[in-house]
Amino acid sequence: MLTAIKRNPGVRAVAIECHRLRRTLRWHFGKEKFSMTKASTDLMYKVFDHKSLLLRRLGNADMRLQYNKVTNLRLAAATMNDVLIRPGETFSLWKLVGRPTAKRGFLSGMLLSNGEVIEGVGGGLCQIANLLYWTVLHSPLTVTERYRHSYDVFPDSGRVLPFGSGATIFYNYVDLQFRNDTSITFQLKVWVEGDFLRGELRASQEQTESYSVTERDHRFLYKKATNTYYRENVLFQRVTDKRTGNLIAEKLICANHSELKYLPPTDVDVVGVE
Repeated sequence: MLTAIKRNPGVRAVAIECHRLRRTLRWHFGKEKFSMTKASTDLMYKVFDHKSLLLRRLGNADMRLQYNKVTNLRLAAATMNDVLIRPGETFSLWKLVGRPTAKRGFLSGMLLSNGEVIEGVGGGLCQIANLLYWTVLHSPLTVTERYRHSYDVFPDSGRVLPFGSGATIFYNYVDLQFRNDTSITFQLKVWVEGDFLRGELRASQEQTESYSVTERDHRFLYKKATNTYYRENVLFQRVTDKRTGNLIAEKLICANHSELKYLPPTDVDVVGVE
């Protein structure tokens, strides 16, 4: 069935819309309470902030798509900037952004499909998902839905975050969601400024713990039977007491294993596997 769907564009389009309908029904009739309220002023305490460069040279990808992406990111950021995540509420990226259409001003940007670069309206919004996911990993918020990239498409070029620390999205059923299981309120701020997409998480109370992400067991693999290269690592979230500096907890975030769409760097060891 999956093979037939992939080979037949018409069948695939129908399947996608069915998935989208199910997600929409869940939004309206499910049990989750979603974050939709925005604050007119900033909450007092900053939990974490991050920025990512807007324009990067990614292989042979058309830079026109990169410039269009900036427009898409501005539109998406405006839908979620200042949103409150109250106790018990769930943040859904797509519920806030909505369907990215040309009628709403979204442009054709870069999309990744089965490890290949294509273009489509609203392309490039994975950058905002990456920023949000990285931000949430530095907080007590609970990630409830996140999808990793199955392929590592571009070699490292100015990469500042660990491999596998991003999130892929596709309207609307491949979503990024996180829930507030604490007793305090958080506020998300997202905006485009200068050369960067910027994000900030704020809270109604000062945090007594700090959060960090650590990477382990990073390596490149080569499978001779299929002449295929892979990359893998393991990421952990570490929770530290701000007052004492003592480690409180360490939690597995994810174990990444992705097929490379490029050759590994020449200065790294590659492990052969069966």
